[in-house]
Amino acid sequence: MSLSGFSAPWWFLLLFVVAAVAVGYVLAQRARRRRTMRFSNLELLDRIAPRSQGWPRHVPAALIIVSLLLLTVGLAGPTAEQKVPRNRATVMLVVDVSLSMEATDVRPSRIKAAQEAAIQFAQGLTPGINLGLVSFAGTATVLVAPTTQRQSVVGAIDNLKLAQSTATGEGIYAALQSIQGFSAVVGGADGPPPARIVLMSDGKQTVPDDLYAPRGAFTAAQEARKQQVPISTISFGTSHGTVEIDGREVPVDVDDGSLQEVARLSDGQFYQAGSAEQLKEVYADLGEQIGYEMKEADASRPWVLLGTLALVAAAGTSLFVGQRLP
Repeated sequence: MSLSGFSAPWWFLLLFVVAAVAVGYVLAQRARRRRTMRFSNLELLDRIAPRSQGWPRHVPAALIIVSLLLLTVGLAGPTAEQKVPRNRATVMLVVDVSLSMEATDVRPSRIKAAQEAAIQFAQGLTPGINLGLVSFAGTATVLVAPTTQRQSVVGAIDNLKLAQSTATGEGIYAALQSIQGFSAVVGGADGPPPARIVLMSDGKQTVPDDLYAPRGAFTAAQEARKQQVPISTISFGTSHGTVEIDGREVPVDVDDGSLQEVARLSDGQFYQAGSAEQLKEVYADLGEQIGYEMKEADASRPWVLLGTLALVAAAGTSLFVGQRLP
């Protein structure tokens, strides 16, 4: 029940009417008492008049006054900051599918855990979010353009295939291009919907070697900032992961530093997940942030409900106390 703001405060003028009703009731009670006192034979009056019910007879009137006060507040349209689902936004999920994702330091493997968590993220997003999918290894591929149809995204996540190298910058650029194309189609008088990239990777960029190269991850992050598309990065894996390549064990330590810098350069947020459960928690947190926003929303329902209940209580007590409706 909020009293912090009102969308129609002029309804509070009805409080003068409520005050007039209260004053009128008090005056009516006094007039009734004066008429009774004019009766010359008080002893006879005491025998023939019903005994006064005392204060309980005022309960229905008091409840009616309370009901009118509550309903007046409800009509004034109180508002409160509430979490409401977004009805327009674009999210590109960018997933690393380099060979290092075969590592089993996260059970059953990094890629399997990533797929399961990403599917839960996709299915849990609010219906108004347009979700797309990009996978990247040595190159990047837009697997699903932004859409509200979750099944196509889920199916693409379930069929991710691993490949050599890690071109993080290419993944970001592919996501930005997809967002631009989608925004050009759906952007109306209100402009394009707000957009965000969710990037999950387990290792450092290898193509190109320089993160500040024209197609590097840091350069791509700076471009995302210019386009006002923050990147939420998820560093997934541990420091003791290994994969077998050409018959030899190759360490594939997770690289937090570069992903943290990508998030910073794009005005996004950095997350770290060292297990499947942690990854699910990160995605759940992102789903809350992306799928909902805080807005001033109507909060009149509790006031109207209480006002109606008070009115019903007034009618009930009036029947019980005075055998009639007020």
